[in-house]
Amino acid sequence: MSRVLLVSGSPSEHSRTAQLLDHVAELVTGGVSLLRLRDLPAEPLLLGHSHHPDLAAAAESVAAADVIVLATPIYKAAYTGLVKAFLDGLPQKAFEDKTVVPIATGGTRAHLLAVDYALRPVLSVLGARHVTRGLFVLDTEIAPLAEELRPRLRALADEVNAAPLRTAA
Repeated sequence: MSRVLLVSGSPSEHSRTAQLLDHVAELVTGGVSLLRLRDLPAEPLLLGHSHHPDLAAAAESVAAADVIVLATPIYKAAYTGLVKAFLDGLPQKAFEDKTVVPIATGGTRAHLLAVDYALRPVLSVLGARHVTRGLFVLDTEIAPLAEELRPRLRALADEVNAAPLRTAA
């Protein structure tokens, strides 16, 4: 059984990105846990104090996972600063031997390429074994969940469920 870590990179308390992750969680099998980056302490996160207990626990969650589903809203053609600060604080090969699934939400299709041009390169640098095609979802498709989004979510969940377990200790 794979261990799946859902990471919400939205700074908003009531986030459509987090709502989308809730739908993903319902479709994924295995052990699923959720990490909301907005709940991490801001000062240690921004200053890169990776030894802070909350940041160290978040990094341990990443280390224990077989699959990372990283969801972020797109602001100004890029992932959030929360995601950037979090990824910068992880060890260089934090995603080594893992499957990473990028999900981005945005208000316009103009942000569609942010997954490939902004997020995917960083995930690869962190050593991901496989970065999936990912998913871009318009904000208007989330609440309420658009019928045409359901098969796309099912396909994403199928890919997560089929991801191989980590081989590293």
